[in-house]
Amino acid sequence: MTMTDVNVDELLAPMPDKVKKNRRKHIVKKDLSAGSCQQIEANTRTVPGIITQRGCCYAGCKGVVVGPIKDMLTITHGPIGCAYYSWGTRRNKARVDDRTPPEEIYTTMCFSTDMQESDIVFGGEKKLAKMIDEVVEIFHPRAINLCATCPIGLIGDDLGAVAKAAEKRHGIPVIHYNCEGYKGVSQSAGHHIANNQIMERIIGTGTEKVDGKYVLNILGEYNIGGDAWENERLLEEIGYTIGSTLTGDSAYVNIRNMHKAHLNLVQCHRSINYIAEMMETKYGTPWLKVNFIGIDATIDTLREIARCFGDEELIARTELVIERELAAVTPEIERYQKILKGRTAFVFVGGSRSHHYQFLLRNLGMEVMVAGYEFAHRDDYEGREVIPTIKSDADSKNIPELHLEPEPGIYRPPHLHLKMSKEKYDELVASGVLNDYKGMYPDMVNGGIMIDDANHFETEELVEIFKPDLIFTGIKDKYVTHKMGLPSKQMHSYDYSGPYTCFKGAVTFAKDVAHSLSTPAWKMITAPWEQSKTEQR
Repeated sequence: MTMTDVNVDELLAPMPDKVKKNRRKHIVKKDLSAGSCQQIEANTRTVPGIITQRGCCYAGCKGVVVGPIKDMLTITHGPIGCAYYSWGTRRNKARVDDRTPPEEIYTTMCFSTDMQESDIVFGGEKKLAKMIDEVVEIFHPRAINLCATCPIGLIGDDLGAVAKAAEKRHGIPVIHYNCEGYKGVSQSAGHHIANNQIMERIIGTGTEKVDGKYVLNILGEYNIGGDAWENERLLEEIGYTIGSTLTGDSAYVNIRNMHKAHLNLVQCHRSINYIAEMMETKYGTPWLKVNFIGIDATIDTLREIARCFGDEELIARTELVIERELAAVTPEIERYQKILKGRTAFVFVGGSRSHHYQFLLRNLGMEVMVAGYEFAHRDDYEGREVIPTIKSDADSKNIPELHLEPEPGIYRPPHLHLKMSKEKYDELVASGVLNDYKGMYPDMVNGGIMIDDANHFETEELVEIFKPDLIFTGIKDKYVTHKMGLPSKQMHSYDYSGPYTCFKGAVTFAKDVAHSLSTPAWKMITAPWEQSKTEQR
């Protein structure tokens, strides 16, 4: 069976009619003859009990966005099970520097109020206030995050009042996030809530000078396995200054000054696009959608950044760095291409990575047949041009929208941030370079499947149809895949590897993928669809 022969309706045939009707809207097959992407259903409630990879609103807020900030302590207000999820489950690496109190902490810090039954009955505000006092006395943080979990919203603890009183007692920012797990339909709601609070309470509060001719912020980069450090190395060698990464290896003191950057680079479109847009409105900061995953994608990204500034010297340095990096990694990449050429993969990863990794896999001679997100919106698949057509539902209205105005005395028109004429800036916007994202659909292979909020049944059916060589997914599907006789790479934390970004990261990724496919262990496992054939023999 070829990719173009796949019948999505047959795939869903065993499902009950109501479920089948729901899930059909979440699956789109790329058809070049159609001309444009069929509308895909996304950011809607999961069918109860269907077993998907999604997380909750709290996971998106604490686990993704605010958790990696290295000089802020985070308190999870709720039962210990929720805090367990957020402690040490992602490899958001951070450097210690002389500005990171206390002396030398090598990981981000998360504490829990450990709500018990009596706290749920009588309220937990006093317990939370006491914990804030304790962590301030012991750790002396620059600022504190308070993250709510499901029971807190149900019993009505007032995090805002507790945070305000604690700020008066201790003289440091105490920022609360009403990110109860049940809000929204997935962790995407938590991203939005975190973006709002970071924008309202942190960005723009700094007064320190940020030196550099070309200052960049990297948004939606979480430094898993050291990804952000590889990005920074490359960009700094070209001549850029990194003001802040949000939020991998980021610090509160740097986030405060993000409004002083000349350009925002957006790596993960879903988790941070809100801040990119709000900074454009409030400060005039333009943003560029980038991808540092994949050799060709990295080259395109570096050239587009240089194009945004239009400095001939910067453009020349960019080409020199590209030439040098290519020369260093090409022999290694060619060696792994011999192993990987012609292999196929599925990619079910959050953020923009299901899209990004298609570029890197193609560099290695592999092709992605099925790809999807856990918590995407339609624009992540179809591109930002569909945003005006997306209708708000009751779940979306749970998330407050910030209505910002240009900041007097600080706002500068976007073209002045880039030190170019208004005409040149308008040309970059019109050509889709700035302030735009085309989504995943254009880069899918013809006949390939885009699937939103995939569940275990659909994954197993698609594996039986396409028989991929490798699946890139999260922890919830990793071992299910292994039992099906397929190697799997856990892409939320890289299975203790990385970095995977830029040129050197591509080599590390190629090595890991080649090792996964070459291990003899998979020959000892019989996939379910092969078992009957084995028994017949």
